[in-house]
Amino acid sequence: MKNLDNLVDDIYSKLSVLGEGKPLDASAEDIDALGERIKEVLHHWANPSPRSSDMLRMSNIGKPTRQLWYDLKSENESTESLPAPVFIKFLYGHLLEEVLLFLVKISGHKVGNEQKEVSVSGIKGHMDCTIDGEVVDIKTASGFAFKKFKDGTLAEQDTFGYLPQLAGYEEAEGTKKGGFLAMNKETGELALFRPSEFDKPNIKKKIRDVKKAIKLDRPPQRCYNPEPEGSSGNMKLPKECVYCRHKFECHSDANDGLGLRVFKYSRGYTYLTQTPRPPKVIEVTHEWQKSRQSKSS
Repeated sequence: MKNLDNLVDDIYSKLSVLGEGKPLDASAEDIDALGERIKEVLHHWANPSPRSSDMLRMSNIGKPTRQLWYDLKSENESTESLPAPVFIKFLYGHLLEEVLLFLVKISGHKVGNEQKEVSVSGIKGHMDCTIDGEVVDIKTASGFAFKKFKDGTLAEQDTFGYLPQLAGYEEAEGTKKGGFLAMNKETGELALFRPSEFDKPNIKKKIRDVKKAIKLDRPPQRCYNPEPEGSSGNMKLPKECVYCRHKFECHSDANDGLGLRVFKYSRGYTYLTQTPRPPKVIEVTHEWQKSRQSKSS
C-alpha cells in the first residue's frame, strides 16, 4: 500500500522513464480526465462567480485580520483592482495544481474527496483532496515561498493563512493528520510538508476571533508595521503590504495625513509612510491617485 510520506519520491520515480527516452505509463483515461479538469478550470477562471462582500470562507479565514476587515466591510470604491498579470498567475497556478494531482494519481497514490465542501463553525470551504486517506492542500509557489514548505518554516511567515486553512479542513474531516503538497513553479521541484500541531491554530477559536473582529466599526490594528527604507530616515511599507489592494485606505494617515507616497525604482514601486528625505527617483503618487479616483467616479 502506498504511503503519503513516499509521495514525492514515487512521483519522481514514475517520471524517471522520461529521462531515459521511454514513454510515461499513464492511461488514456487518466489523461482524458486531466483534460476535462483543465477545461473546468478554464471555465471557472473565465467566468468567476460574483464575490460576496460579507462572506468568510475557509480560504480567507487565515488572512491578516485587518486586511480581512477591509475585504468584507470597506465601502471605498477606489480600492485597487487586481492587475491583469495577477489573473494570469491565478490561472497557471490552478492549472499546475491539476497537473500535480494527475502526477499523484499516476504514481499509484489514492486521491479522494476532490473539492469536497466542508464546514466548521459555519465557515464553509472546498478542500483540495485527500491522498492516501490524509487531508492534503495543494500549493504552487514561487521559489521564495516554496522554500517555506521545503524547509518547514511556513509558520514563521504565513502571510496568506495557509495553516488555518489546512487546520479547518482537518477539523471538518475529524483528523489531525494532513499536510501540503507544494510545487516550485520556477523549477518543478516538489515538497511534502506536514506541519506540527504547534504550527496549526485552534481553528474554532480562530474563527470566533475573526467573526468578532469583523463586527467592529473600525478596522483592527495594522497587520504589519512600516520598516526603515535603508538609512534614509524614510519609512516604507513591508513586502507583506505592498500587494494588498487596501494599502492606500489602510495607510491614509501616512505622511502626516497626506497618505502614501509612491516612488518608482528600477526594481519596482516603493510606498513610503514617512518621507523626511524624498528619494531622488520619479514620484508617481499623483498618477496612482488619479487612477484610484477614476475608479470611484
